Amino acid sequence: MLGSSPLRIGALGAARITPMALLRPARHVPEVEVVAVAARDCERARKFARKHGIPRAHESYDALLADPEIDAIYNPLPNSLHCEWTIRALRAGKHVLCEKPLASNAEEAERMADAADETGRVLVEAFHWRYHPLAARAREILDSGEIGAVQRVETAMCIPLPVPGDIRYRLDLAGGAAMDVGCYAVSMLRFFSGEEPAEVTSARAKLSSPGVDRWIQADLRFPSGASGRVTGSLMSATLLKVSAHITGERGDLRIVNPVAPHLFHRMTLTTGVRRRRERVRGDATYTHQLRAFAAHVSGGPAMPSDARDGVRNMRVIDAIYRSAGLAPRGEPAAS
Repeated sequence: MLGSSPLRIGALGAARITPMALLRPARHVPEVEVVAVAARDCERARKFARKHGIPRAHESYDALLADPEIDAIYNPLPNSLHCEWTIRALRAGKHVLCEKPLASNAEEAERMADAADETGRVLVEAFHWRYHPLAARAREILDSGEIGAVQRVETAMCIPLPVPGDIRYRLDLAGGAAMDVGCYAVSMLRFFSGEEPAEVTSARAKLSSPGVDRWIQADLRFPSGASGRVTGSLMSATLLKVSAHITGERGDLRIVNPVAPHLFHRMTLTTGVRRRRERVRGDATYTHQLRAFAAHVSGGPAMPSDARDGVRNMRVIDAIYRSAGLAPRGEPAAS
């Protein structure tokens, strides 16, 4: 526990997502202070620090982890580096907020979760959407039984990213649609269904290069008998779709943009001939997440996207890849 002192965070890499996911939210969360950054290129780290008003720029990742004035690490490195550097940070005594997906595969995620348990440090996967009041309100509606028992859940996250050279398309960096946007769809599927999938019944993918999916879709079955479908795309005919559709015995719940509801969202509940729309106010999702992270590190409520939840999410992603005839990231392709 940190008492009344701010949680001092160091950024492990000068990634493009860092300003949106950490720096801007930190301005609205007085319990947090971003005190340092490191990058592979120390000059880049210095420029990043000057631009964003970060007090210190370290010359290496190791130097950042060795800094005794840092309590926690934000890890936005490429997917293939999440496991190594998160475990190093945990063993250096730092709490870790790790960008999604938690790891390259479920085995790596298990190692990370075990390291968090062994060190007594907090490890959280940055599924920021889980911390906006919209997610809690949707869960409240589903738990109330208003639409009856859930029978089917369909989730999608499709965005236009037609830049094949981007790290999201690199197999060596654990890229692919299922990893980048599909992990959101899987997280939403699990959350809105209220249970873990029993099996992936089928999956199909369209590739940008050997082994790298630019579009992926999977059908799943739950222990209750409910069915589900997830769709993730970085480059396909569906340019933009971020949604969840939950069908129950007596109605359905549709949510447009559950991932970034502070920008725009629409939640529609239909039961019989009655239709109701709700809007849920809240701060930016990343602000809610950072506030929850600081509170949890200080002994406050647990966070739903913790390390063990990350393991469960990666197990589903691995199973989707295998069902689509692809190897999970970080594993050799089948001969």
